[in-house]
Amino acid sequence: MSNLEKHPSETWVECDAEEFGTPGAPEIISAREVPLGGPRAMTVHRTLPSKQRTMIGAWCFVDHYGPSDVTVTGGMVVPPHPHTGLQTVSWLFEGEIEHRDSVGSHAFVRPGVLNLMTAGHGISHSELSTPATTTLHGAQLWVALPEASRDVDPFFESHTAVATRIDDADINVFVGEFAGASVGATTFTALSAAEIRLPAGGSAVLPVRRDHEYGVLIDTGRVTVDGVAAERTDLVYTGTGRATLTIAAGPDAAARVLLIGGEPLDEQILMWWNFVGRSHEEIVEYRAQWQRESGAGAAVGETDATPPETDPAIRRFGVTDHHFEGEPLPAPVLPNVRLQPRRR
Repeated sequence: MSNLEKHPSETWVECDAEEFGTPGAPEIISAREVPLGGPRAMTVHRTLPSKQRTMIGAWCFVDHYGPSDVTVTGGMVVPPHPHTGLQTVSWLFEGEIEHRDSVGSHAFVRPGVLNLMTAGHGISHSELSTPATTTLHGAQLWVALPEASRDVDPFFESHTAVATRIDDADINVFVGEFAGASVGATTFTALSAAEIRLPAGGSAVLPVRRDHEYGVLIDTGRVTVDGVAAERTDLVYTGTGRATLTIAAGPDAAARVLLIGGEPLDEQILMWWNFVGRSHEEIVEYRAQWQRESGAGAAVGETDATPPETDPAIRRFGVTDHHFEGEPLPAPVLPNVRLQPRRR
Protein backbone atom coordinates (compact mmCIF):
# COMPACT_ATOMS: atom_id res chain seq x y z
CA MET A 1 0.00 0.00 0.00
CA SER A 2 1.26 3.46 -0.82
CA ASN A 3 0.57 7.07 0.01
CA LEU A 4 -2.84 7.93 -1.47
CA GLU A 5 -3.28 11.27 0.26
CA LYS A 6 -4.75 13.90 -2.05
CA HIS A 7 -2.66 16.66 -0.49
CA PRO A 8 0.61 15.09 0.68
CA SER A 9 3.11 17.30 2.44
CA GLU A 10 6.80 17.19 1.79
CA THR A 11 9.18 15.72 4.32
CA TRP A 12 12.82 16.68 4.22
CA VAL A 13 15.13 14.73 6.44
CA GLU A 14 18.59 15.82 7.51
CA CYS A 15 20.05 13.11 9.70
CA ASP A 16 23.22 12.95 11.69
CA ALA A 17 24.20 9.66 13.30
CA GLU A 18 23.82 10.00 17.05
CA GLU A 19 26.79 9.40 19.29
CA PHE A 20 26.51 6.51 21.69
CA GLY A 21 26.02 7.31 25.34
CA THR A 22 23.51 6.85 28.10
CA PRO A 23 20.18 6.32 26.33
CA GLY A 24 17.21 8.42 27.39
CA ALA A 25 13.71 7.16 28.07
CA PRO A 26 11.81 5.90 25.02
CA GLU A 27 9.44 8.42 23.46
CA ILE A 28 5.89 7.78 22.26
CA ILE A 29 4.97 8.77 18.71
CA SER A 30 1.18 8.86 18.46
CA ALA A 31 -0.44 7.88 15.18
CA ARG A 32 -2.52 10.18 13.03
CA GLU A 33 -5.45 8.80 11.08
CA VAL A 34 -5.20 9.05 7.30
CA PRO A 35 -8.14 7.99 5.05
CA LEU A 36 -6.97 6.31 1.85
CA GLY A 37 -9.10 6.19 -1.27
CA GLY A 38 -12.70 7.22 -1.92
CA PRO A 39 -15.95 7.37 0.09
CA ARG A 40 -15.36 3.93 1.64
CA ALA A 41 -11.77 4.75 2.39
CA MET A 42 -9.75 2.45 4.61
CA THR A 43 -8.24 4.41 7.47
CA VAL A 44 -4.57 3.87 8.30
CA HIS A 45 -2.64 4.95 11.37
CA ARG A 46 0.55 6.75 10.32
CA THR A 47 3.44 7.24 12.73
CA LEU A 48 6.31 7.96 10.34
CA PRO A 49 6.90 10.60 9.23
CA SER A 50 5.60 12.67 12.15
CA LYS A 51 6.26 16.08 13.65
CA GLN A 52 8.34 14.39 16.34
CA ARG A 53 10.45 12.19 14.13
CA THR A 54 10.86 11.55 10.44
CA MET A 55 13.08 8.47 10.36
CA ILE A 56 14.24 5.49 12.38
CA GLY A 57 17.40 4.26 10.76
CA ALA A 58 16.51 4.35 7.06
CA TRP A 59 12.84 3.55 7.82
CA CYS A 60 10.98 6.63 6.62
CA PHE A 61 7.29 5.64 6.47
CA VAL A 62 5.06 3.49 8.70
CA ASP A 63 1.36 2.88 8.03
CA HIS A 64 -0.60 0.49 10.27
CA TYR A 65 -4.06 -0.63 9.20
CA GLY A 66 -6.87 -2.94 10.29
CA PRO A 67 -8.29 -5.20 11.22
CA SER A 68 -10.69 -3.82 8.57
CA ASP A 69 -13.86 -5.51 7.30
CA VAL A 70 -13.55 -5.37 3.50
CA THR A 71 -17.34 -5.40 3.12
CA VAL A 72 -17.28 -1.99 4.80
CA THR A 73 -14.07 -0.50 3.40
CA GLY A 74 -14.14 -2.13 -0.01
CA GLY A 75 -10.75 -3.66 0.69
CA MET A 76 -7.54 -2.53 -0.95
CA VAL A 77 -7.85 -1.24 -4.50
CA VAL A 78 -4.72 0.71 -5.37
CA PRO A 79 -4.29 1.52 -9.10
CA PRO A 80 -0.87 1.55 -10.76
CA HIS A 81 1.26 4.28 -9.19
CA PRO A 82 4.96 5.17 -9.09
CA HIS A 83 7.86 5.08 -6.63
CA THR A 84 11.47 6.27 -6.68
CA GLY A 85 14.42 6.09 -4.32
CA LEU A 86 12.93 3.69 -1.76
CA GLN A 87 11.99 0.14 -0.85
CA THR A 88 8.44 -0.86 0.11
CA VAL A 89 8.08 -3.46 2.85
CA SER A 90 4.66 -5.17 2.98
CA TRP A 91 3.77 -7.21 6.07
CA LEU A 92 0.35 -8.74 6.75
CA PHE A 93 -1.22 -10.12 9.92
CA GLU A 94 -4.43 -11.15 8.15
CA GLY A 95 -5.76 -11.15 4.58
CA GLU A 96 -4.16 -11.42 1.15
CA ILE A 97 -3.07 -8.79 -1.40
CA GLU A 98 -2.22 -9.31 -5.07
CA HIS A 99 0.82 -7.37 -6.26
CA ARG A 100 1.85 -6.59 -9.84
CA ASP A 101 4.63 -4.26 -10.96
CA SER A 102 6.35 -2.86 -14.02
CA VAL A 103 9.29 -5.28 -13.88
CA GLY A 104 6.87 -8.18 -14.42
CA SER A 105 6.44 -9.36 -10.83
CA HIS A 106 3.15 -11.03 -9.86
CA ALA A 107 2.98 -12.05 -6.21
CA PHE A 108 0.60 -12.44 -3.29
CA VAL A 109 1.27 -10.77 0.05
CA ARG A 110 0.31 -13.21 2.81
CA PRO A 111 0.88 -13.35 6.58
CA GLY A 112 4.36 -14.51 7.52
CA VAL A 113 5.91 -13.63 4.15
CA LEU A 114 7.87 -10.46 3.43
CA ASN A 115 7.19 -8.75 0.10
CA LEU A 116 10.00 -6.32 -0.65
CA MET A 117 9.97 -4.02 -3.68
CA THR A 118 13.03 -1.94 -4.50
CA ALA A 119 11.97 1.07 -6.54
CA GLY A 120 15.45 2.48 -7.15
CA HIS A 121 15.48 4.47 -10.41
CA GLY A 122 11.73 4.04 -10.75
CA ILE A 123 8.94 1.47 -10.69
CA SER A 124 5.16 1.35 -10.82
CA HIS A 125 2.91 -1.20 -9.13
CA SER A 126 -0.68 -1.98 -8.20
CA GLU A 127 -2.24 -3.70 -5.18
CA LEU A 128 -5.59 -5.46 -4.80
CA SER A 129 -6.99 -7.42 -1.88
CA THR A 130 -8.11 -10.81 -3.18
CA PRO A 131 -11.75 -11.98 -3.35
CA ALA A 132 -11.06 -14.51 -0.58
CA THR A 133 -10.05 -11.73 1.83
CA THR A 134 -12.65 -10.76 4.43
CA THR A 135 -10.35 -8.85 6.79
CA LEU A 136 -7.24 -6.78 6.08
CA HIS A 137 -4.74 -6.20 8.85
CA GLY A 138 -1.11 -5.29 8.46
CA ALA A 139 1.58 -2.67 8.00
CA GLN A 140 3.23 -0.92 5.09
CA LEU A 141 6.70 0.48 5.62
CA TRP A 142 9.20 2.29 3.43
CA VAL A 143 12.98 2.36 3.54
CA ALA A 144 14.88 5.30 2.05
CA LEU A 145 17.72 4.20 -0.22
CA PRO A 146 21.10 5.84 0.44
CA GLU A 147 22.70 8.09 -2.17
CA ALA A 148 24.99 5.36 -3.48
CA SER A 149 22.10 2.99 -4.22
CA ARG A 150 19.04 5.13 -4.87
CA ASP A 151 19.31 4.82 -8.67
CA VAL A 152 19.60 1.01 -8.82
CA ASP A 153 17.46 -0.91 -11.28
CA PRO A 154 14.10 -1.85 -9.73
CA PHE A 155 13.36 -5.41 -8.57
CA PHE A 156 11.03 -7.42 -6.36
CA GLU A 157 11.55 -10.31 -3.92
CA SER A 158 9.67 -12.39 -1.34
CA HIS A 159 11.05 -14.11 1.76
CA THR A 160 9.47 -16.29 4.42
CA ALA A 161 10.12 -14.94 7.90
CA VAL A 162 12.52 -16.83 10.18
CA ALA A 163 11.18 -17.81 13.62
CA THR A 164 13.08 -17.63 16.90
CA ARG A 165 12.25 -17.25 20.58
CA ILE A 166 13.63 -15.23 23.49
CA ASP A 167 12.16 -15.51 27.00
CA ASP A 168 8.36 -15.32 26.55
CA ALA A 169 8.54 -13.81 23.05
CA ASP A 170 7.85 -15.62 19.79
CA ILE A 171 9.70 -13.69 17.09
CA ASN A 172 9.42 -13.71 13.29
CA VAL A 173 12.34 -11.86 11.73
CA PHE A 174 11.51 -10.58 8.24
CA VAL A 175 14.24 -8.01 7.46
CA GLY A 176 17.92 -8.23 8.29
CA GLU A 177 19.32 -9.91 11.39
CA PHE A 178 17.78 -9.87 14.84
CA ALA A 179 17.94 -12.08 17.93
CA GLY A 180 20.20 -14.59 16.20
CA ALA A 181 17.92 -15.07 13.19
CA SER A 182 18.43 -13.56 9.75
CA VAL A 183 16.60 -13.19 6.44
CA GLY A 184 18.30 -12.83 3.08
CA ALA A 185 16.27 -9.84 1.94
CA THR A 186 18.25 -7.24 0.00
CA THR A 187 19.01 -4.10 2.01
CA PHE A 188 21.31 -1.18 1.26
CA THR A 189 21.83 0.02 4.84
CA ALA A 190 21.98 -1.96 8.09
CA LEU A 191 18.33 -2.72 8.98
CA SER A 192 16.20 -5.12 10.98
CA ALA A 193 12.48 -5.83 11.36
CA ALA A 194 10.55 -8.45 13.30
CA GLU A 195 7.06 -9.36 14.46
CA ILE A 196 7.05 -10.15 18.19
CA ARG A 197 4.22 -11.87 20.09
CA LEU A 198 3.92 -12.03 23.87
CA PRO A 199 1.34 -13.84 26.04
CA ALA A 200 -0.59 -11.85 28.64
CA GLY A 201 1.87 -10.87 31.36
CA GLY A 202 4.83 -12.09 29.30
CA SER A 203 8.10 -10.24 28.81
CA ALA A 204 11.41 -10.50 26.98
CA VAL A 205 14.81 -8.86 27.15
CA LEU A 206 15.86 -8.40 23.54
CA PRO A 207 19.47 -7.96 22.41
CA VAL A 208 19.87 -4.85 20.25
CA ARG A 209 22.80 -3.02 18.67
CA ARG A 210 24.13 0.02 20.47
CA ASP A 211 24.81 1.79 17.16
CA HIS A 212 21.21 1.32 15.93
CA GLU A 213 17.98 3.15 16.80
CA TYR A 214 14.69 1.26 17.11
CA GLY A 215 10.95 1.69 16.94
CA VAL A 216 8.30 -0.59 18.45
CA LEU A 217 4.86 -0.37 16.79
CA ILE A 218 2.03 -1.67 18.99
CA ASP A 219 -0.45 -3.76 17.01
CA THR A 220 -2.45 -5.44 19.78
CA GLY A 221 -2.50 -5.30 23.57
CA ARG A 222 -0.86 -2.94 26.03
CA VAL A 223 2.90 -2.96 26.11
CA THR A 224 5.74 -1.38 28.06
CA VAL A 225 9.04 -0.73 26.31
CA ASP A 226 11.86 -0.24 28.82
CA GLY A 227 9.20 0.69 31.35
CA VAL A 228 7.34 3.21 29.12
CA ALA A 229 3.67 2.25 28.60
CA ALA A 230 2.22 2.32 25.08
CA GLU A 231 -1.18 1.63 23.52
CA ARG A 232 -2.33 0.17 20.23
CA THR A 233 -1.11 2.14 17.16
CA ASP A 234 1.64 3.92 19.18
CA LEU A 235 5.19 3.81 17.89
CA VAL A 236 7.79 3.77 20.68
CA TYR A 237 11.12 5.27 19.63
CA THR A 238 14.45 4.44 21.25
CA GLY A 239 17.65 6.19 20.37
CA THR A 240 21.08 4.63 20.04
CA GLY A 241 23.15 3.43 22.98
CA ARG A 242 21.11 0.44 24.18
CA ALA A 243 22.45 -3.10 24.44
CA THR A 244 19.05 -4.56 25.36
CA LEU A 245 15.41 -3.62 25.02
CA THR A 246 12.81 -4.97 27.47
CA ILE A 247 9.24 -5.35 26.25
CA ALA A 248 6.36 -6.63 28.37
CA ALA A 249 2.67 -7.31 27.75
CA GLY A 250 0.00 -6.18 30.16
CA PRO A 251 -1.60 -8.79 32.44
CA ASP A 252 -4.99 -8.81 30.71
CA ALA A 253 -4.22 -9.63 27.08
CA ALA A 254 -1.59 -10.99 24.72
CA ALA A 255 0.37 -8.46 22.70
CA ARG A 256 1.83 -8.23 19.24
CA VAL A 257 4.32 -5.59 18.09
CA LEU A 258 6.52 -4.83 15.11
CA LEU A 259 10.10 -3.88 15.87
CA ILE A 260 12.10 -1.93 13.28
CA GLY A 261 15.65 -0.72 13.64
CA GLY A 262 18.71 0.42 11.81
CA GLU A 263 21.83 2.51 11.68
CA PRO A 264 20.89 6.21 11.56
CA LEU A 265 20.99 7.47 7.97
CA ASP A 266 23.29 10.50 7.82
CA GLU A 267 21.92 11.86 4.53
CA GLN A 268 19.33 14.39 3.44
CA ILE A 269 16.21 13.07 1.71
CA LEU A 270 13.05 14.73 0.48
CA MET A 271 9.77 12.77 0.44
CA TRP A 272 6.65 13.87 -1.39
CA TRP A 273 3.72 11.61 -2.33
CA ASN A 274 5.29 8.28 -3.39
CA PHE A 275 8.68 9.70 -4.29
CA VAL A 276 11.91 9.92 -2.34
CA GLY A 277 14.43 12.31 -3.84
CA ARG A 278 17.04 14.83 -2.81
CA SER A 279 15.74 18.14 -4.15
CA HIS A 280 12.63 20.06 -5.19
CA GLU A 281 13.71 19.82 -8.82
CA GLU A 282 13.94 16.03 -8.67
CA ILE A 283 10.45 15.69 -7.23
CA VAL A 284 9.02 17.99 -9.90
CA GLU A 285 10.69 15.92 -12.61
CA TYR A 286 9.55 12.58 -11.15
CA ARG A 287 5.98 13.83 -11.06
CA ALA A 288 6.14 15.14 -14.64
CA GLN A 289 7.59 11.86 -15.88
CA TRP A 290 4.83 9.85 -14.19
CA GLN A 291 2.08 12.07 -15.56
CA ARG A 292 3.60 11.82 -19.03
CA GLU A 293 4.34 8.08 -19.03
CA SER A 294 1.01 7.04 -17.52
CA GLY A 295 -1.10 9.52 -19.46
CA ALA A 296 -2.46 10.79 -16.14
CA GLY A 297 -1.64 14.41 -16.95
CA ALA A 298 -3.87 14.43 -20.00
CA ALA A 299 -6.55 12.51 -18.11
CA VAL A 300 -6.86 15.22 -15.46
CA GLY A 301 -6.62 18.08 -17.97
CA GLU A 302 -3.27 19.54 -16.99
CA THR A 303 -2.31 22.37 -19.30
CA ASP A 304 1.24 21.09 -19.79
CA ALA A 305 0.15 17.50 -20.42
CA THR A 306 1.80 15.71 -23.31
CA PRO A 307 0.86 12.42 -25.00
CA PRO A 308 1.85 9.34 -22.95
CA GLU A 309 5.46 8.31 -23.33
CA THR A 310 5.71 5.04 -25.28
CA ASP A 311 9.46 4.68 -25.90
CA PRO A 312 10.62 2.02 -23.38
CA ALA A 313 14.19 3.31 -23.61
CA ILE A 314 13.32 6.58 -21.88
CA ARG A 315 10.51 5.50 -19.57
CA ARG A 316 11.35 5.74 -15.87
CA PHE A 317 8.36 3.82 -14.48
CA GLY A 318 7.89 1.03 -17.05
CA VAL A 319 4.62 -0.56 -18.07
CA THR A 320 1.67 0.91 -16.18
CA ASP A 321 -1.33 -1.27 -17.03
CA HIS A 322 -0.45 -4.28 -14.79
CA HIS A 323 -3.63 -6.09 -15.97
CA PHE A 324 -5.52 -3.56 -13.83
CA GLU A 325 -9.08 -2.65 -14.75
CA GLY A 326 -8.89 1.11 -14.43
CA GLU A 327 -6.61 4.06 -15.03
CA PRO A 328 -3.23 4.66 -13.38
CA LEU A 329 -3.31 6.93 -10.37
CA PRO A 330 -2.59 10.58 -11.22
CA ALA A 331 -0.13 12.44 -9.02
CA PRO A 332 -1.51 15.11 -6.68
CA VAL A 333 -0.97 18.74 -7.64
CA LEU A 334 2.28 20.16 -6.35
CA PRO A 335 2.01 23.10 -3.93
CA ASN A 336 2.55 26.58 -5.33
CA VAL A 337 5.69 26.97 -3.26
CA ARG A 338 9.08 25.35 -3.34
CA LEU A 339 9.29 22.15 -1.33
CA GLN A 340 11.15 23.18 1.79
CA PRO A 341 13.27 21.28 4.30
CA ARG A 342 11.90 20.17 7.65
CA ARG A 343 13.88 19.51 10.77
CA ARG A 344 14.48 15.95 11.96
